[in-house]
Amino acid sequence: MIKKQNMPDCPVATTVQLIGSKWKLLILRNLSHRSWRFNELKKDLEGISHKVLTDSLRSLEEDGLVDRVVFDENPPHVEYSLSTLGKEIFPILKTMEDFGRQYKERTV
Repeated sequence: MIKKQNMPDCPVATTVQLIGSKWKLLILRNLSHRSWRFNELKKDLEGISHKVLTDSLRSLEEDGLVDRVVFDENPPHVEYSLSTLGKEIFPILKTMEDFGRQYKERTV
């Protein structure tokens, strides 16, 4: 989690620091609908590398936006989902989705 002393003064800049990358936004978009396994996310997020997905998920988990649950089964697997804090980002994602849809409709 980002320490207070390392956060930008501007609240918008803080949000951008947490979710500002293309991949983090798309990961959060997917997780807003359901829990996902790593390989499911990798397949769905066309073009993301294994390393970038791993790093992005770790960062989102460290910042408290994503929960990681390890299932002790044979074979073991891991699922990622939005944390309680991460669910608070949903209105931002919905607004971005609405804007993107409206923008597409207005342009040729």
